[in-house]
Amino acid sequence: MNILPYIDLHGETRDTITALVLDFIKMNLKMGKYKFIILHGRHGGVLRKATHEILRYNKDVERFYVYGSNDGVTIVELKKDKAPDSRK
Repeated sequence: MNILPYIDLHGETRDTITALVLDFIKMNLKMGKYKFIILHGRHGGVLRKATHEILRYNKDVERFYVYGSNDGVTIVELKKDKAPDSRK
């Protein structure tokens, strides 16, 4: 079973998630992980909307989508050509 890394944004505010999401993207790129989960919850859709806005304009993100029928979870896929060069 392939377990994906995840970040849980429950309890955060719209203002605090930007740094958390951007840092999580950087960390996954450094670790060579190109797919991960963001748990933002469904209540009102405020965090989902803000999360998707962050992802939409991030140059490292290949695509993202809501997981099946659970709109409280977003799956993110990063561009593999953005991996750090291990030869340096």
